[in-house]
Amino acid sequence: MVAERRPTVDESYWIATTPGTGSPPLTADVTADVAVIGGGIAGLCTAWELVRAGLDVVVLEADRIAAGVTGNTTAKLTSLHSLTYARLEERHGAESAELYARSQQDAVEHTAALCVELKIDAELERAPAFTYVENADRADEIRAEAAAALKAGLDASYVTETELPFPVAAAVRVADQLQFHPRKFLLGLAERFTDEGGRIHERTRVTGLHDGSRCRLTTENGATVEASDVVIATHYPVFDRALLFTRLKPRRELVIAAPVPAEAAPTGMYLSPEDSVRSVRSAPYSDGQRLLIVTGEKFEPGAGGVRGRFARLDAWAGERLPGFADAEMAYRWAAQDNDSSDHLPYVGHAHPGTQHVYVATGFGGWGMSNGVMAGRLLAAHIAGGGRPAWTELYDPRRLPPVSDTAELVKFQAAVAKHFVGDRLRTGHVDSVTDIAPGSGAVVRLAGQRCAVYRDEMGHALVLSARCTHLGCLVQFNDAERVWECPCHGSRFATDGSILHGPATRPLEPLEHREVPGAPGGEAEDQV
Repeated sequence: MVAERRPTVDESYWIATTPGTGSPPLTADVTADVAVIGGGIAGLCTAWELVRAGLDVVVLEADRIAAGVTGNTTAKLTSLHSLTYARLEERHGAESAELYARSQQDAVEHTAALCVELKIDAELERAPAFTYVENADRADEIRAEAAAALKAGLDASYVTETELPFPVAAAVRVADQLQFHPRKFLLGLAERFTDEGGRIHERTRVTGLHDGSRCRLTTENGATVEASDVVIATHYPVFDRALLFTRLKPRRELVIAAPVPAEAAPTGMYLSPEDSVRSVRSAPYSDGQRLLIVTGEKFEPGAGGVRGRFARLDAWAGERLPGFADAEMAYRWAAQDNDSSDHLPYVGHAHPGTQHVYVATGFGGWGMSNGVMAGRLLAAHIAGGGRPAWTELYDPRRLPPVSDTAELVKFQAAVAKHFVGDRLRTGHVDSVTDIAPGSGAVVRLAGQRCAVYRDEMGHALVLSARCTHLGCLVQFNDAERVWECPCHGSRFATDGSILHGPATRPLEPLEHREVPGAPGGEAEDQV
């Protein structure tokens, strides 16, 4: 078994190197032209485009802006999205592939223009992007992808050499892409947004939505927002009348980062679909050094064994990237993404019956370009001024093609497996005493599935194991010490509080007398 190496900081580099935010929570009823739910890249870019169009906009963020999915990205801003264009051309046609390429490259260039126009220092760097394979048997896939990307309008080429310190069998190269510091970009954008009269309320969780000619939002603390239009930009939609959850599949990837000599960091952004995904890029660090950022180990939330996955990723980086094994691991974190069944994002009207509620989701691991694209597209929907040619391509109301039926069935089979199968299991451990301090597991107590976490002192926190979104059973992530729903990706702290939607209510706390140290348990009775 590969040994685990602990990082200096168990946090995203982007979050650790930027100041915290402190916008006030919403405490009184307000009105606005547009209410944006979610303060990540899609929400903030949408809000900025709308306030610049002269609308009164309020952003409602459940926690802190740019600190959720966006704050835990790898921050590659590129129109090359792994092996996308050949698949798009085959399933949706050459015109769809071209529109996708145009929309993504437009987002890349728009971000660069915003940084110049708004004087945001986001550590923007131009670099080529690569999708590569080491297995020569997959070279034809790469050749087909390069041809499809070129046909779609990208500056793409097929190459067999890169700046990686190991040989590759084949790669697609797209020139002149971007990498940046996402939080520096978004905090700068948020500052300009409020300078233009926009309002941001953090620690304001939206729990209710009334859709009509005037929409009404209800927040956790009772304050309400009335707006003409509402944008749901919460990564996974917290309100979902269109049942998009049947067409979305969550996944997580792990990220590790270590400083290496600048000359040891390869120029460019690299991604391979092999080995449960491997991604490499670097970022500016201290004098003479670059921060080498390595991503991989794709898995579904709640799959378990996360510490082992981190160790495998670290071992791979140490073997392949000079200087990584000898450097102190500075940071580690994890990213979460949603894949759509037809491999296209959903951006536009949330469902066929609404004229005033919009959604942005299903970015498939490419949230930087798609978040910027979504902001521009949603602003065109709401503020007018002409919709881009790719509006219908991303419309959430589109019907999935017949060719994607198998993918839809596969998505729902995975959910059914967890919803039914996890309930048939006898339990991850037989009793609470089998749970090591600092760990958690699902245990059956008095006939009820309980999510039990034992802190370092051995005291137990007992929660209902039913996710408050749609009732799947949560599982414990041993590296991040959180509860995760394998069905739709909700995440909860060990005390049950929400870390990541679509759940809008915390896990229910429970009392069990047979659990030492838990509320109502033996240790408490002795006090």
